[in-house]
Amino acid sequence: MSLIAVGVNHEQASLDFLERVTVPEHEWGKVLRTLVSHRNIHEAVFVSTCLRTEVIADIDFFHGAIEDITMTLAEATGVDVAEFHDRLSVHFDRGVVSHLMRVAAGLQSIVPGEFEILGQLRRALDLAEEEHTTGQEMRDLFHRAIATGRRVRTDTAIARGTTSFAYAAVSMANDELGAALRGADVVVVGAGQLATGVVKSLLDTVDGLNRVSVVNRTYERAAALVESLGESRVVARDYGSLVELVGASRLTIVAAEAPTPLLTHDDLAAASGPLLVIDLGIPRAVEADVADLAAVRRLDIGELRSRIERVIDDRRDAVEEARQVVDADVEKFLADRRARGAASIVRDLRAHFDEVVASELERRAADIALFDEDQAELVRSVVRSVVAKLAHRPTIALKESAGTDQGVRLADATRTLFDL
Repeated sequence: MSLIAVGVNHEQASLDFLERVTVPEHEWGKVLRTLVSHRNIHEAVFVSTCLRTEVIADIDFFHGAIEDITMTLAEATGVDVAEFHDRLSVHFDRGVVSHLMRVAAGLQSIVPGEFEILGQLRRALDLAEEEHTTGQEMRDLFHRAIATGRRVRTDTAIARGTTSFAYAAVSMANDELGAALRGADVVVVGAGQLATGVVKSLLDTVDGLNRVSVVNRTYERAAALVESLGESRVVARDYGSLVELVGASRLTIVAAEAPTPLLTHDDLAAASGPLLVIDLGIPRAVEADVADLAAVRRLDIGELRSRIERVIDDRRDAVEEARQVVDADVEKFLADRRARGAASIVRDLRAHFDEVVASELERRAADIALFDEDQAELVRSVVRSVVAKLAHRPTIALKESAGTDQGVRLADATRTLFDL
């Protein structure tokens, strides 16, 4: 199994470019099917969030895989393949394991330790399983990465304070509005994990809210969110009332995915009073030019990132502890992987030798029958002992080199030499 991870993220690409290459979740299945249609790609998991669009795959040839994956991303997003070249993040084999575990641990996130990424990785793996584009090795890698992410948040202080986009967005609203939120009406657009986190953070951290209206294209999802909270100040509203509700609110937080903006300049032109809009969407769910309106202030993920970078110094030690946890788990996964890789070829080799011994003893059974039972058992014992000694050194070499380039060559040679 040769692993590769190819994609773009917020560390190498601008938010504008990330917006252009974000793939809606309902199209992930098509991307996965296209990926595994390439002969060079055997398994694939596709992750596309507001801050990363990435493929993790099991491949044959490194450079060919980069080309196949980049072409697939270009086709899925309508972005010219040449625009990816200077923005690609590429990891291979051991680097993929380390990268994925760092992502799961929240070390590659704008908000260190944020927990939404764990759900995103879980959904990406679930979809790959539904599309039959992943096998046991890839599933094991993702399960181990998710487990590492949970352990980092349990065993280190990286999860202290602001640990999600939702909480960070609400903190930013508090910084901007302060006492103006007391008695205010707030609108949350969306009903997914991020929107749920936003509503919970509002209830937990903002005193004296009047009402939180949850608006979603599918009313039933908004109603389910509201029912799960059991809070009288939170109500579900029909999507058709969105513009009216936002215009009368003091704060609107958009936590929804949409191919085109949900709120436009014209929608907000008639806002009845000062309005803060926080857009957590990529692609942007609120047109940027709404900020031209005198009554409207618009903030997005770019501003959120800048603010977080100014306040994470107190978590430097926790980040280092988290890295140590990840490094240890990477080594453990690779050791287990080497052991699994060696086990298969060693098992096949031993089975081959056992078969040769059994076949030869059976072929010479008539000759062995001329001896008495003690002599016959001695002959059998000598044959087995000689074969075991001949198998010992190849077995040790296969185990010690498992998971390395040399190990791959030795395994291939062993299968060829012994017709395994």
